[in-house]
Amino acid sequence: MANINPTQRLGGLPRRLVQEGLLTEQEAGRAIEASGSAGRLLVSYLVENGIVDASSLALAASLEYGVPLFDIDAIDPESMPTSLVEEKLVRKHHALPLIKRGNRLFLAVSDPTNHQGLDEIKFHTGLATDAVLVEEDKLKTAIETALQAQDEAMADLLDADLENLDIGISDEEGDDKESSLDVDDAPVVRYVNKILLDAINSGTSDIHFEPYEKTYRIRFRQDGMLYEKASPPINIAGRLSARMKVMARLNVAERRVPQDGRIKMVLSRNRSIDFRVNTCPTLYGEKVVLRILDSSAATLGVESLGFDENQKRHFVEAISKPYGMVLVTGPTGSGKTVTLYTALNMLNKGEVNISTAEDPVEIQVAGINQVNVNPRTGLTFAEALRAFLRQDPDIVMVGEIRDLETGEIAVKAAQTGHLVLSTLHTNDAPQTLTRLANMGIPAFNIASSVNLIMAQRLARRLCEHCKRVEDVPRDTLLEEGFTDAEISQGITVYGPVGCDKCTKGYKGRVGIFEVMPVSDAMGKLIMENANALQIGELAKQEGLQDLRASGLEKVKEGITSLEEINRVTID
Repeated sequence: MANINPTQRLGGLPRRLVQEGLLTEQEAGRAIEASGSAGRLLVSYLVENGIVDASSLALAASLEYGVPLFDIDAIDPESMPTSLVEEKLVRKHHALPLIKRGNRLFLAVSDPTNHQGLDEIKFHTGLATDAVLVEEDKLKTAIETALQAQDEAMADLLDADLENLDIGISDEEGDDKESSLDVDDAPVVRYVNKILLDAINSGTSDIHFEPYEKTYRIRFRQDGMLYEKASPPINIAGRLSARMKVMARLNVAERRVPQDGRIKMVLSRNRSIDFRVNTCPTLYGEKVVLRILDSSAATLGVESLGFDENQKRHFVEAISKPYGMVLVTGPTGSGKTVTLYTALNMLNKGEVNISTAEDPVEIQVAGINQVNVNPRTGLTFAEALRAFLRQDPDIVMVGEIRDLETGEIAVKAAQTGHLVLSTLHTNDAPQTLTRLANMGIPAFNIASSVNLIMAQRLARRLCEHCKRVEDVPRDTLLEEGFTDAEISQGITVYGPVGCDKCTKGYKGRVGIFEVMPVSDAMGKLIMENANALQIGELAKQEGLQDLRASGLEKVKEGITSLEEINRVTID
């Protein structure tokens, strides 16, 4: 019988180590058994117990498996994309993200046979994974350094006054993902809570969490403008996005497609704030944007919107009619939703049935039947409207008239004894009428159903504590649109300064409106298929104050600056 070489009973790296004279067969067998019993990688066990030195072991593994040997000390730790892999996976599989190239992630490992670990990291990151072999002792040091840097960076960002802040997670649709991944480590939880609370206290409307290649920034949208508020280290980017996705009941493991969710933040027994959450995959991680949905913004009353007396009278008269259509137009972020909900709050009484269809519902109001449209399931604005009309409504609000089908149903509702409130995206009030006609709605139906069209913008209010008088030449005032008579009577123009009570000289916003009732004469013009210019000329003859004129009035009153009006209005 032929003699069997003892090393033939071993395979892979243990056999190579025996052949190289670094281990005896008996030592290799004992190491395999002991590392398996301890649940450790063989390479880690050999180095930690001083059985084989790390450099010799790494060279042997490189020769055995054909994996390149790399000196991890040559890589700047700050450039490593450590945020792509959660801490528990780094420790569990002893694998550290080294470099990201496109959709490939190169992982520093000391044992290239750990295919299960590479596959699990591939699943959680959505990236193809490649192993790069490094020495065990250097890898262990690099992992501890990277994870300690994350914890220290987080600790530097935290305040100590957030322990009792209560975050409730919305019970809306979606499975409970919170137990699936360990992303609720205390520093991240407290830091996210701090950002949300700071945003609420500062009157922020949106929070942007933005990862880049080497930096990470958090920006607040205040009074319509974005300002950078924090710049946490890039290596905690993954933990921040994961925490917010858990709070919003999103799929934490899915990083390749956008997701939408909601967060409910409980500040006290009587006050809670909702956040609308959207994630979007970018080149360097997931960008997360939170929209703060504070229902108190829509309950301030019509006086706080910014109407002058004439505009307020037209608005109240239009929403007080038992039927017809009131349309609000303007770009995204111009305050249309707040204006409509101000009207709904004025009309929300026990004797009327109010239903709304929105995408999505941003402000929740007791006593109003609110529906989230969902085109993926067939619940469109048009389908929601059809359902409303079978439920004996008095007042209907449609988030937006986007197409002919929705427009036709809304017009029909307005003509059959219902008050309809809705929005469109046009630049001014006259263009709204021609937009409806261009959709395919007959001119007669437009003229007989629309009561009022209102275009609006939001301009930042000057801070009352620090605004200052500006010296503006007469010729400049004339160019901006003021008349000789107004200038002769005296115009005081104020500008921003900036203090500790405001943001760069501004605090809060005020509406600028173009309120256009649809008169009988205008109805005749519509049925003659007049264009927006002709309708606009008639509206001016009837006393319409356009957006520019409305803005200049706010400048005369010292509410805002000329610079701000130039930013938000089209001359």
